[in-house]
Amino acid sequence: MARKHTPYYHQFMALGAEMVDRIGFDSAFKFTSVENEHLATRNRAGLYDVYYQVLVDIKGADAEKLLQRVLVNDVARMSDSKVLYSSLCNDAGGMIDDLTCFRLSATHFWLCPTPSRVDRVTAYLTEQAESLNAGVTNLGAGRAFISVQGPLSRSILAPHTDADISSAALPYYSFTRGVVAGVPDTIISRTGYSGELGFELFYPGEYSHHMYAALLAAGREFGMEPCGLGALRSVRIEKRYPLYGLDVDETTNPIEAGLGWTVRFDKGDFIGRNALARQKDKGVSRQLVMVAFPDLAVVPAAGCAITIGERTVGKVTSADRGYFLGKSLALGYVTPDVATAGTKVSVIDAAGKRLDGEIHLKAPYDSGMSRLKA
Repeated sequence: MARKHTPYYHQFMALGAEMVDRIGFDSAFKFTSVENEHLATRNRAGLYDVYYQVLVDIKGADAEKLLQRVLVNDVARMSDSKVLYSSLCNDAGGMIDDLTCFRLSATHFWLCPTPSRVDRVTAYLTEQAESLNAGVTNLGAGRAFISVQGPLSRSILAPHTDADISSAALPYYSFTRGVVAGVPDTIISRTGYSGELGFELFYPGEYSHHMYAALLAAGREFGMEPCGLGALRSVRIEKRYPLYGLDVDETTNPIEAGLGWTVRFDKGDFIGRNALARQKDKGVSRQLVMVAFPDLAVVPAAGCAITIGERTVGKVTSADRGYFLGKSLALGYVTPDVATAGTKVSVIDAAGKRLDGEIHLKAPYDSGMSRLKA
């Protein structure tokens, strides 16, 4: 079966991108090297597309009521032009997805799901909205997506938009509308998956080719690099961001995944509340932690055992090289008794080799989030 293409496919091919299959899409894995693109994002800026990043539109008098029912975080706390990170859970508290919610007005919201979960999220919301005055629409290719991430991202974007994107006017986890590089009706969001100052752009799909070319040209003098999925995954692991499908899924819940801060039990009833409340009261049987290794030499595979001595205490869910930190990093679930910062553990790879590492509970990169809030 032929793979589908994002709007930037031909531009990626012209830039010499190495392409991979991601949920049926031809997606750019890298343009130069993952390390080069990773370090460009940390030191200057990177230009990212995601293989199928689309928005789900929630509109109607009961839009907020629907989202309060299905999201674990408190949508009622949002004001217009704010963004909220949350999980969408099933009755057992399992994570259908982790996503961001945008409030356009009291009766109009957008959800930005994990690309691989768009259909599942849309179907679930449609089912939950049956008795409510709320319409659920997958906006699909009608709106394109692109992301500029890195400490120079504001310097790159600011001369090419009529919107005020200063930190005072556009703080972290908020968005505004404006013209960007001549493209009208662009949502400019202070969000991203890199752990850096960055802006995610959602705009009319017919301008895709123009937008990518314009931003690539605007970033040239700042040393911005086109970046692929490889760099996106490696920068995210330095920030300890979970990756849906590997670190979290419908068999895991936000509390054991270290996302308990997103669960607002005080907001009233929501799907999964009872199960999550029981989990919080009795404690978790496993906890997602990071294991940092001393260098970049080896990246353990998902499924490798995490051990202390001869005792297996968990397993790796995802791993990658943290090129800025100079360390390979892994996420994995371990038993609560060893989920303490500084605990020495080993990971046993497929060949039986022992890799010694140390547990981290916080992001090893910019744990105070000063770069995100710049």
